[in-house]
Amino acid sequence: MADIQEILDQVEQLPHDWHICGSMSKQCLRAIVRLAGGRKIHHSVETGSGKTTLLFSHLSEDHKVFSLNDFAGAVNGSISCVKDSPLFNGATVEWIEGPTQRTLPKYEFQHKLQLALIDGPHGYPFPDMEYYYLYPHLDEGALLIVDDIHIATIGHLFDFLKEDDMFRLLEVVDKTAFFERTAAPLFDPYMDGWWQQNYNTRRFSTENTSDASAPRVAPYRGNVMKRAENLIWGPVRRRLRQMIPKSR
Repeated sequence: MADIQEILDQVEQLPHDWHICGSMSKQCLRAIVRLAGGRKIHHSVETGSGKTTLLFSHLSEDHKVFSLNDFAGAVNGSISCVKDSPLFNGATVEWIEGPTQRTLPKYEFQHKLQLALIDGPHGYPFPDMEYYYLYPHLDEGALLIVDDIHIATIGHLFDFLKEDDMFRLLEVVDKTAFFERTAAPLFDPYMDGWWQQNYNTRRFSTENTSDASAPRVAPYRGNVMKRAENLIWGPVRRRLRQMIPKSR
């Protein structure tokens, strides 16, 4: 395997607009090498492609890329620029081309993943969809990387993962979050169990119940004081408007 630091140095020299969808910052690329370089990565996945693909082609023994080369009828070059790069190790990479909204649900993973990067379509609910189809396959200790958390909907996914027992936040670099899969049991992807997720339970006041599968909850409402104010003063304001004549 080529020296990953040498590959990183050369990848960093590529322009930010290497393809029209843009690229991760140098700080994020360095974090990927720092956090993934010391791990044994047999199988990995990313949605989207670019400079990260060049790195993963050397960091992983078997890397799968869910991406497309054209967007809205225009060629973005996110696949072709990688394939044409002398820094690309094509022997380790499998391309699954097409919208991840179509390709991920149909793909059958045969191995546990030691790394996954979510950086495909950014519109809601697509990052959440990608997470749904990837998280059951993450090995204990796997890296889960979520890019562009500054976008509100992806930031919501980030907030959820920060509180989930299955993940430990390692660090945030620029606009990219790095998580590690813990030993917590897999959250069943085919059931419900919302009351078992920290993001929900910390925002609900759970009452005592003998049936854990059907919890009784009182919803948390951050605007309860505002609602109470409207209930109390609303009738008073209406009455005052009736009593005070309008000016001409």
